[in-house]
Parts: sequence; C-alpha cells; structure tokens
Amino acid sequence: MKRTDSFEARQKMCRENCEVFHSYNSTPVEVDYHSHDFYEILVFISGTVTYMIEGKAYHLRPGDILLTSNRELHKPIVAPGKPYERFVVWIQESYFRKISSMGREDTDVSACFNCSNQQHYNLLHPDSELLQSVFQILDNLLALQSDVGYGTDLLKNCLMGELLVYLNRSYLNTTAEVGRDVEYNEKISDILCYINQNLCEPLTLDSLAKQFYVSKYHLTREFQTFTGFSLHQYIIKKRLIAAKILLQQGYPVKEAFSNSGFGDYSHFSRSFQREYGLSPRAYREAFTHSNS
Repeated sequence: MKRTDSFEARQKMCRENCEVFHSYNSTPVEVDYHSHDFYEILVFISGTVTYMIEGKAYHLRPGDILLTSNRELHKPIVAPGKPYERFVVWIQESYFRKISSMGREDTDVSACFNCSNQQHYNLLHPDSELLQSVFQILDNLLALQSDVGYGTDLLKNCLMGELLVYLNRSYLNTTAEVGRDVEYNEKISDILCYINQNLCEPLTLDSLAKQFYVSKYHLTREFQTFTGFSLHQYIIKKRLIAAKILLQQGYPVKEAFSNSGFGDYSHFSRSFQREYGLSPRAYREAFTHSNS
C-alpha cells in the first residue's frame, strides 16, 4: 500500500468531490481542535491514539473507523512509542448526492454521517471481512487518484459508492456494546446536544447550569475538560460553523447571521474574519466562485 510519511497539515481539499490519503507518522503529530468544510472517514491501522470528537474521547483499536461531519469539532491525541498509521478520506457534501443518485431514490449514502452527528456517536467496529473490503477499496481509490485514463471518474464513483454503502450498513448494525472504547461525561454530552440543537437560543453559563441542575463552577471545569473549550468559546465556534455552512449553501450574509444565533452583527463579522480569514461576504463570494 502506498503511503505518505509526512503529516498532511492542510485542511482544504485540492481535488473535486473526494480525496484519499494513506498516512504514516513514526513520531507523534500535534493537531488542534478543528472542523472541515467536508466530511471525513478515518480508518485506523496502528498507533496509540485517542480521538476527541465533540466531548467524547474514542480510544482507537486497529480497524476502527471514525466518521466526522462538517459540523463537528475534533482532534487526535497521539501518544509516542508506536507509528500512527491510517487511511483518511475527505468527501464534499455535494458528492453524496452524486453517489446517492446511482442507487434507489431512498438511498442516501450520507446517512451514516447524519446519524453519527445526531446520535453523537462516531465510531464503527467493522468485522474482519468488511474491513478487508474497505482496505481493498481504499487501495484502489488511491491508485485512481493519479490515473487520468478513460473512465477514471466512473470507476472512482463506483468505488466510493461501494465504500459508503458498506459504512452505512456497518453503522446500521452498530450496537451500544462498542461504547466501552468511549470516555465521556453524560451531563456534558447532554449539554452539548442541547447547545447544538438550540444555537439560535440564548445560551449562557447561568441558564445552562440552572437548566441541567449543575453548579456553574462544576460545569465550567467539566466542560473544559471534556471539550477542550470554555463554554463561551464552544458556542461561538459552533455558531460560526453554522453560519459558514449557510453561506456555502448560498444564503445571504444577513440570513446566515440571523440563523446562526449571533445577536450582534459586528461581533459576528469580526469573529468570522478571525476564524476563517475572510469577512462573511468575501467568504460567500469566494466559495461561490470556487464551486461555479
């Protein structure tokens, strides 16, 4: 299997629709919390890695598969001593529609990502037979990335469709038994669910502590421990992600502002520019231009 021996630091896609990496790092990599404009599949091969996703710590075992959407904050924590090897697949949201159109009308290959986001559970433990099929598909996809021959796009679409069908089947068969590899705080998890479902509502330390029957001191400490952010930082980041997705979908800037939970436009604009390097208007124009 072909692999890269250097860490891929970029967080933007260079190819249309999807990209595949086979990465190997002999020394630990350091990555901060981040989110993507795209969806991500990580197939874990080796290493000692705890993967943090939205307040949950996944202690990975070889063969585990993680699914993260374009709304979820995540990062790996890589311990020294063993090489960190994995396959990574990046998928544009629009590509799901193209793949889904190859099947029946009710075949939505993004379902496993949507379910993992809604249920706040991102881990798959595929059986050995399915895992070997996944590895074979990923090897074939890697080979196609440098192939410019006749029908390459069709072959890639077929392979991606096969991979996503397998992952959806695996997710549908996932049971609560796999939870032994996940560490989280149930109260914080409930609060995170509430925040993500109510971004446009007033969300303060006082109101959340009162609603969930926990002291402000305890909530502040535990929230930072399990998410890596203060409560205020997390809410702002999730509102910015929501606004960014709305802008990508073509919403006017004022609607993205009003539908993402910000109460002050100047605060929204400053925060957006600081996070993404562009004003909301410039970001919308740049994204529209790059996808036209």
